Amino acid sequence: MKRNKLSATARHRPHVALIIETSLGSGRDILRGVARYVREHEPWSLYHEPHGLEESIPHWIRRWKGDGIIARIQTRRMAKELAASGIPVVDVLGVIPDLPFPLVHVDNRAIARIAAEHLLERGFRRFGYFGIDENWSDQRYAGFCAAVERMQREVPIYQLPRDSSGQRSWERSENKLARWITALPKPAGVMVCSDQRGQQFLEACRRAQVSVPDEIAVVSVDDDEPLCEVCLPPLSSVEPGHASVGYEAAALLDSLLKGVAPPKNPVLLKPNEVVTRLSSDVLAVADPAIRAALRLIREQAHLRVPVESIAREVGLSRSVLQRRFRALLNRSVHQELVSARIKYARELLTKTDLTLMAVAERSGFGPYQEYLGAVLKKHIGKTPGQVRAESR
Repeated sequence: MKRNKLSATARHRPHVALIIETSLGSGRDILRGVARYVREHEPWSLYHEPHGLEESIPHWIRRWKGDGIIARIQTRRMAKELAASGIPVVDVLGVIPDLPFPLVHVDNRAIARIAAEHLLERGFRRFGYFGIDENWSDQRYAGFCAAVERMQREVPIYQLPRDSSGQRSWERSENKLARWITALPKPAGVMVCSDQRGQQFLEACRRAQVSVPDEIAVVSVDDDEPLCEVCLPPLSSVEPGHASVGYEAAALLDSLLKGVAPPKNPVLLKPNEVVTRLSSDVLAVADPAIRAALRLIREQAHLRVPVESIAREVGLSRSVLQRRFRALLNRSVHQELVSARIKYARELLTKTDLTLMAVAERSGFGPYQEYLGAVLKKHIGKTPGQVRAESR
């Protein structure tokens, strides 16, 4: 009798197809997020085969009699075939507007804001954007422009067409991109729409004989570690939270399978942070005293150094340091100290198992986890527990 009960349970286990590419780190992260949801909740029977983003819908899906689908929907033809299946579908790509499916995706404007803040913190006042003719890249460009508007009203953009494959077109595009890079006012901070395009941009910088990061600092998106590390220099990148996309898409599909109505608006998830590598590891500040102060803050903020000590170290009075710091960076020394402590606290929360009290003390907030929690909630909208949970 027990054996029959188990087999009946297995028969009623939801069958879910995952049409998600494995050729990109973002797709693999989405799969990890789905897997985490399934481990933590009711088990599913998952159907998936490795493929690239540009490949068509798997042939087997047309005859598949499952319960739900999570897909990176690349074309309207693909969307039409999935709609014809008559079963619940969740899109996790968002490149085709006005689809009849709920969408779970990263927040492209928030991603761009984090990239801009990363470059602003390093003292850049001139910017550029390298993108592609896709709606997600356009959203990132708009978010980047909004974030740096006080420093630069119009951000130069170099945009590739959607189809830029082929050796001849690639060579031609690289040379045109190199000329655009040469014309950029320097030093400049440039956001690249994705890690895939990051290597292409860095190659064009070499062709233009422009030094990275000294003349141009570069930050891209996806934190696809193998792609970032193979770049020369290694590429800084925003970690956008694709694993959270997979997890939340699975949660949404689970609710659809239980008869809950889909949300009316896309579910957009906030990104994590910039993973800093050599391509942006620079301080673009002409004033040597302020540059030294920035370096001290980033190295010693967790030690709770007072502003007076920083001023003394760089040979300025506190008032002169404050005035020159704000004039160059548009923020106070105290704000920079708090930002550095938050960054260190997030690193400890995501990469260690220290208690919250230990994290607070080691990151410069004293032995007060409540104070740490209040600061994180105010500045990033998350509690320490949420930061830790999302990273895992």
